[in-house]
Amino acid sequence: MMTDCSGCASASGCSSAATSASTQTTQGSGAPATLPATAQLQRRRRWFQAVFFAVFLLAPALNLLRFDLTETQLWVLGFRWSLGIDAFLRGDATAVQTAWSIVWRGILPVLALVTAFLTVAYHFGRLYCGWLCPHFSLVETLNDLLHRATGKLSVWDKSPTPRPGRTADKRWWPVFLVACMVFGFVWAITLLTYLLPPTLVWGNLVHGPLTPNQARFLVVGTLVFTLEFTLARHLFCRYGCAVGLFQSLAWMANPKGMVVSFARERARECKTCEVMPPSRLRRLPPEGAHADLGAARQSAGPRGSACDHACPMRLNPRNIKRMMFACVQCGQCLTACDTTQTAQGRTPTLEWKVGLDAVRETLRQRREEQR
Repeated sequence: MMTDCSGCASASGCSSAATSASTQTTQGSGAPATLPATAQLQRRRRWFQAVFFAVFLLAPALNLLRFDLTETQLWVLGFRWSLGIDAFLRGDATAVQTAWSIVWRGILPVLALVTAFLTVAYHFGRLYCGWLCPHFSLVETLNDLLHRATGKLSVWDKSPTPRPGRTADKRWWPVFLVACMVFGFVWAITLLTYLLPPTLVWGNLVHGPLTPNQARFLVVGTLVFTLEFTLARHLFCRYGCAVGLFQSLAWMANPKGMVVSFARERARECKTCEVMPPSRLRRLPPEGAHADLGAARQSAGPRGSACDHACPMRLNPRNIKRMMFACVQCGQCLTACDTTQTAQGRTPTLEWKVGLDAVRETLRQRREEQR
């Protein structure tokens, strides 16, 4: 009887989750394989992303979080959040009361949020980026659209990224560009509603007219975000996002932080990792026998480095921790490895390690670097 570890989001050092998922291969001629634990993990991650994306868009309208410039007022969870300075100016509070109010309602909550955020990052890396961040959700969505159009995940990629069962189709180009523009506009107007009353912004937009400042913000914001979504999605996540940077710094400072571990003694198996099982490939005629069969063989891949091709941040998941500085812990490399190795009746070569297992992985990487 196997242990069901599919609910373990961190997949700590325990390898039973990967083993149990990987050993559930297709039985019989037509029986479908059980959904791997890593695939279930991706489904759960998508739900987290969708819910947080909705919260990001609706938070200003619901007064969950916004700063109203017209009233110079912060709204948090539907309540006005004040530091008590207005009461001091009106003479309703003493200087001591006001100072305590600033500490209690301003400094301490910020410190608590920052501490909690960095504590999570210290143990699990850029978990917020890979599981919640609305921008990264768009990165993955736009990556998929661009890949359908060009076979690449970025316009700067020099070579296509193989994906099983997919060939580039230029008819997806308009879809990709329109999506970038639409999301650019949504991003601009959403950020504006974090600063101005949403009813005012949307009322001026629908019924008109927008004020000159509102119009300039929306035009410039839409243009900037459209260009960023089109050309620099990964560059922003890797080099321009302060939230991601501080998460990475906290993670790198912890040798016990969760890392993707690679079974290097089985590195030879990575050369043949592919989505289509070898038994099915052997039943196909030679590649030159028919054009469709040749395309089928090409779509059966990737013929190696499936984890590299799956990474939305364009990293090499089998690399050492220092080279995985921008890893967002999305686990897509684990899913690709699980899928490709399971198709060949093998266990995955990638898994998450945390705690002492992560320390051993880091020490082993250092030893290999010194050789």
